[in-house]
Amino acid sequence: MLDAGGPHRLYWEQSGNPNGVPLIFLHGGPGAGTAPAYRRFFDPTHYRIILFDQRGAGRSTPEADLTDNSTAHLIADIEKLRAHLGVSRWIVFGGSWGSTLALAYGQAHPDACVGFILRGVFLFTAPEVSWFLGSHPDGGMARFFPEAHRAFAHFIPAAEREDLLGAYYRRLVDPDPAIHRSAAAVWCAYENACSRLIPAGLKPTRGERDTYYNGALAMARIEAHFMVHQGFMRPNQLLDGIAVLTDHPAVIIQGRYDMVCPIAAADALARAWPGAQYRIVPDAGHSSMEPGIRAALVRATEDFKNYR
Repeated sequence: MLDAGGPHRLYWEQSGNPNGVPLIFLHGGPGAGTAPAYRRFFDPTHYRIILFDQRGAGRSTPEADLTDNSTAHLIADIEKLRAHLGVSRWIVFGGSWGSTLALAYGQAHPDACVGFILRGVFLFTAPEVSWFLGSHPDGGMARFFPEAHRAFAHFIPAAEREDLLGAYYRRLVDPDPAIHRSAAAVWCAYENACSRLIPAGLKPTRGERDTYYNGALAMARIEAHFMVHQGFMRPNQLLDGIAVLTDHPAVIIQGRYDMVCPIAAADALARAWPGAQYRIVPDAGHSSMEPGIRAALVRATEDFKNYR
């Protein structure tokens, strides 16, 4: 556990080769946390694999805490962990929100980065957020997953549905577990239902909510917190600042049918980063655990063995 200041203590772990090439894994959400399966993208004989749970997520404490929880704080945490571990430079690997954080961190500390492996790119623009919420002019995810969005929207009383983000945020930060737990479960069920090429199905029913609650509060509360605050970034900050990274090697991996983080963001990033390798997986959605995405990520980490 790393003391990050204030109430926050961050869980971190290392595996693989202690003398190998350092690689930092940045999880999604924000708020999703890490899992043992994420180590498996990396050859443990070659890489020094470093995973950590961001503020309020996973095994970091306090759970789902929003105190001093912003993009700038997370960037500072990554740097604190790098210094704590004595790493001079590392490969930065991030998917979904992890790709957002990877770009923001890299632009703040380009000299600390060997290169980037990015999956399911999310640039945290207003249109991307409205797409997720189903408030985009084209309907967003609701256009492709109408039944999932209906369950998400109808959890909120009709009088509040004009502002789903605000309505959910009020419930997710409410101190009453009876209020925030059910809101978190429905929020995460919506995202989960839209994350794969072959949907996992609608969840949860009322009787299933406790099953899906584990970890859901951190995911939903912290995601909504960052959405309410526009990712704690300036509009178009990540594309506007990409010049400091264009001399770094990068692989961008994107599911063709990613509905949570549509391919337009990855395409825009690839066009702004001429040296990046852009690899579209034709039969995948958003989840890193879909077969095509898994294979592409492993291939990317194998290709990165040439960089130090």
